[in-house]
Amino acid sequence: MQFLGEAFVRVAGLPLPGAIVGLLLMFIVLCLRRGVPRGLRESSAHILQHLMLLFVPIVAGIVTHADRIQREWLPFIASALGSVVITVAVTGLVFHWMLKRLERS
Repeated sequence: MQFLGEAFVRVAGLPLPGAIVGLLLMFIVLCLRRGVPRGLRESSAHILQHLMLLFVPIVAGIVTHADRIQREWLPFIASALGSVVITVAVTGLVFHWMLKRLERS
């Protein structure tokens, strides 16, 4: 799906990361299938066990650009807090939506 997202972004000339478009494509496919295939469920379980490894590039970027972050700390903090608020809000909405779906079934 990431490959398809990257290809779509390049062909369409969209100013979006291809990985994000790929995630949206995967979400759409999973919604249309009304479930997650067993292979994807099993492989994602292994990946989720090592979720902390995803933070290694972020920490490396912060260490590499520490001087720039020190100079431009306000936009950095504002974007970090904003992304946390958006993530918590979207997670709450999805959780609420899933609870309603479970109650119906």
